[in-house]
Amino acid sequence: MDLRDQLKNLFPEHEEQDFQMPEEEFKQKEPLVCKFEKKGRNGKPVTIVEGWEGSDEDLKKISKKIKTTLGIGGSEKDGTIIIQGDNRDKIMAILKDLGYKTKRVGG
Repeated sequence: MDLRDQLKNLFPEHEEQDFQMPEEEFKQKEPLVCKFEKKGRNGKPVTIVEGWEGSDEDLKKISKKIKTTLGIGGSEKDGTIIIQGDNRDKIMAILKDLGYKTKRVGG
């Protein structure tokens, strides 16, 4: 006699129901930091988005959305998105449309 049979004996009027766990939607706690940098890249300007707390798959999706919208190159790794050029304002607008809070760092 397994647990299910024992419970049926204890509560004969109870009807079993299917139960599905609700999916939790990911919510970014801290704002994403958007900064401009030239140091260590042979003087080439890049925009860096840091502070990602979600999965790597979601990071790649957001990075691809930014790159295709702006039509520029970039990469993503270790929770950061690196986009070519100084595009902080445009990137912050895209992230705001996607529902993320952003914070501008630097001049």
